[in-house]
Amino acid sequence: MDKRWLSRDIPAPEQIEQLSKAININSYLSSILIQRGIADFESAKLFFRPSLEHLHDPFLMKGMEQAVSRLKQAIDREEKILIYGDYDVDGTTSVALVYSYLRNFYPHCKIYIPDRYAEGYGVSLAGVEWAEQNQCTLIIALDCGIKSSELVNIALLKGIDFIICDHHLPDESIPQAVAVLDPKQSDCPYPYKELSGCGLGFKFMQAFARRFRDEKEVYSFLDLVAVSIASDIVPITGENRILTNFGLKKLNEDPRPGLKALKDIAGLRNELDVSGIVFTLGPRINAAGRVAHGSAAVELLIAETEEEANMMAEKVNLKNEVRKQFDSDITEEAIAMIEGDATLRAAKSTVLFKNTWHKGVIGIVAARCVEKYYRPTVILTESNNKITGSARSVNGFDLYGAILECSDLLEKFGGHKYAAGLTLDINNLELFQQKFEQVVSSTITEEMLTPVIDVDMPLHFDMITPKFITVLKQMAPFGPENQRPVFEASGLYVFNSLSSFKDRHVRFLVAQHKNESVFQAVGFDLADRYDRLAKGDMFKMVFTIEENTFNGTTSIQLRIKDIKFH
Repeated sequence: MDKRWLSRDIPAPEQIEQLSKAININSYLSSILIQRGIADFESAKLFFRPSLEHLHDPFLMKGMEQAVSRLKQAIDREEKILIYGDYDVDGTTSVALVYSYLRNFYPHCKIYIPDRYAEGYGVSLAGVEWAEQNQCTLIIALDCGIKSSELVNIALLKGIDFIICDHHLPDESIPQAVAVLDPKQSDCPYPYKELSGCGLGFKFMQAFARRFRDEKEVYSFLDLVAVSIASDIVPITGENRILTNFGLKKLNEDPRPGLKALKDIAGLRNELDVSGIVFTLGPRINAAGRVAHGSAAVELLIAETEEEANMMAEKVNLKNEVRKQFDSDITEEAIAMIEGDATLRAAKSTVLFKNTWHKGVIGIVAARCVEKYYRPTVILTESNNKITGSARSVNGFDLYGAILECSDLLEKFGGHKYAAGLTLDINNLELFQQKFEQVVSSTITEEMLTPVIDVDMPLHFDMITPKFITVLKQMAPFGPENQRPVFEASGLYVFNSLSSFKDRHVRFLVAQHKNESVFQAVGFDLADRYDRLAKGDMFKMVFTIEENTFNGTTSIQLRIKDIKFH
């Protein structure tokens, strides 16, 4: 599939020169920093030298005083506290953090993770009833609750208070909880709005510790916060950058037993970065809630001994193997459905249904179909006599708006511009397929149907020096809104050692015309370019620069994102 290379605007020369002089780096690096909003010495210092001292005062957050007071009251009265969280990575890490911190000095805490299939996302009636049956008088809801007004009211009638820690957008009406911690509330003065659910749990415990204990105790849980930030795909800017930086340090040097066991079982030997979490730890933690119950993930994350952690990691890893099999089988079926139907192949959207598909992986399958066909996609299955599904979008297309246009055919839906969930009656399936395709085809542009690679700037190979690499590395942790810089180079040719591996990928030594520098380059899923590379055709490519460690030796490697031939 052809990709569009979209070059970012290069900042003004005087701006580049000013920053280059201020922090003693070359103009290429200055340009990248300015593109990311780092334009002077002070902002560069905060960016390159993150410090825990730069974390915001947790008491700036609306509701924090009330939350800390109610938690202290519950502890003083020896009330039973229920730590309640969603079944995904953000929810389970949130619960693990708050529960593990509190149990260090308070024994009357219990954990509740809703069942993905029986209860669905968020606060459930079953959860409130469980709290009542177990004499819990305070529920701390993590990564959920901001849209649970009705259930919070039901809990109040049962004598149960709520503290809500949620990072999702609130409705117009806010639940009548004792405290609602959500920086996205319109009247919340907290300076940083993009915390993960676990990040909010951390801020709550930080505030409690600052008031009543030693704040440094809470910093030992930053490995959990880093896992949540990476897995929940929140921006790695501002406070999240600081939390991720120190969380990765903890994760690589002294992780808690559960995360160490997961790293071991995943065979991780090199240092973990954000991408490593997203592709190795995150899916394993998520798998528990996808194919069984999310409580297994929490048990792993709160494990206190290596023996217990290793046993739980085995269980979670087995769930991930099952998840991968479901994912692979269903993706194959979905692709076969599209390839076998001329109408589906020509459509501007994909809407597929099969009643035996596993509900826990349909979101992943939707994302895989978007990767292959690059168009808005809805994958549907049957659950509780209803059709339920997950939807994923492409860059620039408002998926939520398209689903909203079809709301007359839906019983329930929710989400945002690029991902959504929906439920409908089985009798409306065909009508929904037709209407969704109609809405998409009338509003999507050809540009939106072509994948985009954002390119930071053109780069000559002779600029890739050890100092350049050192500064690039210091720009990590990379992730949303601070992605690894992408460069474009032209006048390239295969210098030597062209090979294809696993029938999908290519590897070779690349050189630039009239330039002595030669680098190892690897292109994943680019084996279709092998023949022209073998012919010696000149080409240009977009790529990132990384260090590759193999058998104890570290070298510079260019990770190719795309190739175009001259």
